[in-house]
Amino acid sequence: MQGLRAFAALLVVVHHGQVEAAALALRAGLPFGPSTGLAWSAGVDVFFVISGFIIVHASAPLYGRPGGRARFLALRIARLVPLYWLVTALYLALVLTVPALLNGADSPAPGYVAASFLFWPALRPDGIPQPLYGLGWTLNCEMFFYAVFAVGLGWGRGRAVLWLALALAGLVALGRLVPEPPTPLAFWGSPIVLEFALGAGLGLARAHGLRLPDAARLALAATGLAGLAVAGEPGEALRPLAYGGPALLLVAAAALGREPPPGRGTRLGPALVALGDASYALYLIHPFVLRATREAITRLGLAALVGPWGALGLMLALSVAASLVVARFVERPMTRAVRHRLDPGAGAGTVQKPCDGPPGGVCRAPKSH
Repeated sequence: MQGLRAFAALLVVVHHGQVEAAALALRAGLPFGPSTGLAWSAGVDVFFVISGFIIVHASAPLYGRPGGRARFLALRIARLVPLYWLVTALYLALVLTVPALLNGADSPAPGYVAASFLFWPALRPDGIPQPLYGLGWTLNCEMFFYAVFAVGLGWGRGRAVLWLALALAGLVALGRLVPEPPTPLAFWGSPIVLEFALGAGLGLARAHGLRLPDAARLALAATGLAGLAVAGEPGEALRPLAYGGPALLLVAAAALGREPPPGRGTRLGPALVALGDASYALYLIHPFVLRATREAITRLGLAALVGPWGALGLMLALSVAASLVVARFVERPMTRAVRHRLDPGAGAGTVQKPCDGPPGGVCRAPKSH
């Protein structure tokens, strides 16, 4: 799962990095054709399926427990909010001080800024339902998923997953039936939210003992990658099928293996595991690194020397390096501090290793909750 988190984050970085590389090529008069070998933006869909799986799997000690809902939400807030608020505040500062660096972004209205910090869907001045920091649209979806799932947390795992699936499906149907729905309903009723239910169903299947041999998991992973290679650019209605389906196969390949024998470590290299741990930081900070790198290459007159693809490689490497630093020295201390404040009952014996993509989670159920 850690490797898959790293893969999903890198898909998104390459997706946005090619946009920056194209802008650099245009300014320098260089040819550049973006790669279409994979559906790069589908990294978000992989993250959503991972989130659905991990939340169902890791909430095992909380189902049907008094105070379980409150503790679940406290832990999710501690994991999601600190770094997101920090990067949103940094982006707001750039908008107000150097808007030319952000393509001349206008100063946002206070109400829109507040909605962005509170994960409430609101329209940008151009009419797009996106928060101040654009990547935050996925976190608005995540926070909504958490809220819906928390309602069913007190009913047991099976009923919680059933409630989640029915609630999300009903919301998507309602968003299609209501003419000109209000912005929150139109946003939360997007078919992409069904991908959380796909992952949740996978978590339920694992809880009921479903395990697959390595050969079957390898076949699932290969089929998922092939699906992303031929998916193209589906419309909103087909995205859960075109992107969510391959994402489900990839997550199933990662999630449905048998537990390794005692004392046997992970097959993944430490660098890949570290990048998986830092995937939330990579997801949130990479736009800053991409834009800064593009501007540095352009202003130093190095565009012709490195070329668009060389610039993209440099952007990717610097984004990874920055995310490892931010995850260790910024994200983790902030998360610990907020978790201690919101959930003082979390003792030193609690194992909480981040394992999903935006906004994070745990790889295994905590030893104590």
